[in-house]
Amino acid sequence: MRKLTWGALLLCAALGAAEKQSIDKAALEEYVRHLLLWGPDIRVEISDPEPSDLDGFRRIRVKGTAGPASREEIFYLSKDGKKLVRASIYPLDKNPFQETYEKITTEGQPSLGTPGAPVRMVIFTDFECPYCKREAESLRKHLIQTYAKEVRLYFKDFPLDPIHPWARDAAIAGRCIYKQSEEAFWKYHDWVFAHQSEITKENLRSKVAEFAGTLGDVDQLRLTRCLDNRETEPEVERSIAEGRELGINATPTLFINGRRIPAQLPWPNLKQVIDMELEYQKKTHNAGDTSCCAVTLPTPISR
Repeated sequence: MRKLTWGALLLCAALGAAEKQSIDKAALEEYVRHLLLWGPDIRVEISDPEPSDLDGFRRIRVKGTAGPASREEIFYLSKDGKKLVRASIYPLDKNPFQETYEKITTEGQPSLGTPGAPVRMVIFTDFECPYCKREAESLRKHLIQTYAKEVRLYFKDFPLDPIHPWARDAAIAGRCIYKQSEEAFWKYHDWVFAHQSEITKENLRSKVAEFAGTLGDVDQLRLTRCLDNRETEPEVERSIAEGRELGINATPTLFINGRRIPAQLPWPNLKQVIDMELEYQKKTHNAGDTSCCAVTLPTPISR
C-alpha cells in the first residue's frame, strides 16, 4: 500500500480546510433566512460542507433554533457555490427513510408489541400535551388489538418546556417507574394522560406518590429516592436531544419504520399508513423492529 509523505498529508489537510472555508456562510445564512422566512429571533447554524451522494454537490446542514424548538434543513451546494438544492436523496436499494430510521435509538425504551415485528413505531410525546393525550388514547385502544404481532411501539420523551411546565418532571417520574417495571410504566402512562387536566407542577409529586401506592410492583422508597435525585433526568435529556437532532418541533411525532408522521392522525388514517408499510415490508424486509428478546406485554387499561 502506498504511503503518503508528511508533506502530502499536510497538503491534504490544507486542501480539506480550504474546502470547508470555501463557502460564504454569512451570505448563505442571509439567503436561507429569506427562503425559509426565518426572522432575526431565530438563531441559524450552518455546518461545514460535507461529502454527498449527489455528484458535483456538497451537503450542508442548516439548523434554526428559537428557544426550545429547533429545525434542521438539508441543502446541497454546488462546488462552484452558484446553485443551492433543497432535496432528499433516496437510495433505491434501501428503505427510503433509512437515514432517519437509523438515527432513532430504541434500546432501553418502554415498548409494546412483538419483538422483531415488521413495523417499528416510535412516538416522541409530552405528558402535558393535549394532542398527545388523544394520540395515546387512540394507540392504546387500537394498536395492539389490531396488530398483535405486526407492530412494536416505542415510547420516547419530548417534553416541551417551558411551554408545558410539569411535562419534564412527569417524564422523569415515568422513567423512575420504568426502571422498576415496564408494566407499571404503561399504567403510569395511562394514568397521567387520563388525569392530565388535574395535574399541576405543584401537585405532580404528591399525585405521582399517591398513584404509585396503588402499584404492587413499585418500591415506594426507591421511587422517592429516584425522584429526589432526579436520577432519570439524563435519560430524558438524551431523548430530547435525539428528537431535536431529528428536527422534531411539535408533539406528538410518530415514526413508522423511519417515516415521519408529524401530527396526530385519526386511527383510520394511521391504520392505512401501517397497512401500506406492512405490505411493503412483505416484499422488501428492509425495516422493522430489530429486538431479539421476548417481553411480557402489559394489558391496556380499558376506558
